[in-house]
Amino acid sequence: MTKQYDFDKIIDRHGTNALKTDVLTVRYGRSDLLPLWVADMDFETPDFIMEALRERLNHPVLGYTKNPDGYYPAIQKWLLTVHGWTIQSEWLRYIPGVVKGIGFAVNVFTKPGDRIIIQPPVYHPFHLVPRGNGREIVYNPLTLLDDGLYAMDFNQLEQTLSNGDCKLLILSNPHNPGGIVWDKATLLRLADLCDRYHTLVIADEIHADLTLYGHQYTPFATVSEAAKLNSITFGAPSKTFNIAGVVSSFAVIPNDAVRKAFYTWLSANELDEPTIFAPIATEVAYIQGYEWLQALKRYLEGTIDFVDDYLSEHNLGIKAIKPQATYLVWLDCRALKLTQADLVDLFVNKAHLALNDGAMFGPGGDGFMRMNVATPRRIIEQALENLRQVIEK
Repeated sequence: MTKQYDFDKIIDRHGTNALKTDVLTVRYGRSDLLPLWVADMDFETPDFIMEALRERLNHPVLGYTKNPDGYYPAIQKWLLTVHGWTIQSEWLRYIPGVVKGIGFAVNVFTKPGDRIIIQPPVYHPFHLVPRGNGREIVYNPLTLLDDGLYAMDFNQLEQTLSNGDCKLLILSNPHNPGGIVWDKATLLRLADLCDRYHTLVIADEIHADLTLYGHQYTPFATVSEAAKLNSITFGAPSKTFNIAGVVSSFAVIPNDAVRKAFYTWLSANELDEPTIFAPIATEVAYIQGYEWLQALKRYLEGTIDFVDDYLSEHNLGIKAIKPQATYLVWLDCRALKLTQADLVDLFVNKAHLALNDGAMFGPGGDGFMRMNVATPRRIIEQALENLRQVIEK
């Protein structure tokens, strides 16, 4: 019998130092907001993960630990059975977060002043991390199609790459905030160009498990030999199973030379040694979590459909771009014809909603807002009612 999971349960996260709820005044200037911004979920972390962590806490010593024997095999099995990707254990290494991993790669493979390509609108640390490390950002803007989805501009990309001075390209696969699951043909063309111009691809694939509506994620490193040998992939169970606070990310590097350079640097700085709980949570999530994940995705699809139907029915001048992956809905608000400052004011100070300002994702983000719908549907319904009342006034 299939186990039932209660994604409608309301959980008050205030006062737990949750970033999502307890920094609203600092980030938005007020605390009376429905928090639909930072990308974690308001659902309970799966019981099998919590039980594994509690079991470890039954032992009274939390000292230095080695990786459990089943840690890397659990990641390998998940990538193979869920995504059809066969990887070797030596390709794997723990990293303390995907954003940190990007920062590590920037420091290992580039020097101050080097140029790094990103594809906006895109996850804002792709801008912040290279710039904070003294590197130059080069844009390969995505093309917004009539259906609200995005495509890569390969003509502009090749012009940019042909200068020969772009050391890295940071790829969001699946894409955040657009929710695009890049198809194999797109990734193959990207791989060929980056290989031709000797630009290493850093693939952030943290949302890989959260594909929706039958879409299938393709690991970048699997599309060709060039992609395999010219990439670093970062993944994690954190978005999938709502364990971001455990810090349980990993890197996959098939290329011997790239792997040696990166993992030697990690090891020298002891950045590849996980905390005591990360391997435990990762292993049990990947061994026991498939059924829970399917239930989660069905619930998310229902919520996204609800958002889309509500906005269409009430004709609010806002269009939901239904994501092919992730629980992040990219809201096209351009029909409201507001400045970005006025758009943010409408959401925050009038509708009392904390979303991510589309402008933070770089060029192409103005006129958009990003909404996290991984919360009980009653919360989403209340948020949309707030928005409707404000816009109809």
